[in-house]
Amino acid sequence: MIDVVAAVIKKDNKYLIAQRNRNKHFAFHYEFPGGKVDNGETFEIALQREIKEELSIGIKIYKKISSQIHKDDKINVKIHYFLCEQLNGTIILSEHEDLKWVTKKELSSYKMAPGDSKIIEFLV
Repeated sequence: MIDVVAAVIKKDNKYLIAQRNRNKHFAFHYEFPGGKVDNGETFEIALQREIKEELSIGIKIYKKISSQIHKDDKINVKIHYFLCEQLNGTIILSEHEDLKWVTKKELSSYKMAPGDSKIIEFLV
């Protein structure tokens, strides 16, 4: 099992979701951005690094929301979700197809990656 971190970035009562790359598992599904934790990294350091790499922004991490396990024929991951705030920079997508800022209610109308759809109930 691989540890993965994901940023639930909230601003003005909306959440940032990013559309997965067309060449990746779950292509075109929306997700809370993040990625794999490297050896020796804390979840928080990994999350800050991944968001900087994928979105070109800094984040402030407030708290862990939940962890979800997702396993299928291609992956076996434990995703750790953290509530975050964008600190600085302009979002520049380097790995995703698109991004949206949506309310909790609107999240259900997007095709979310499997693990990510399970944490919507924990959002406020």
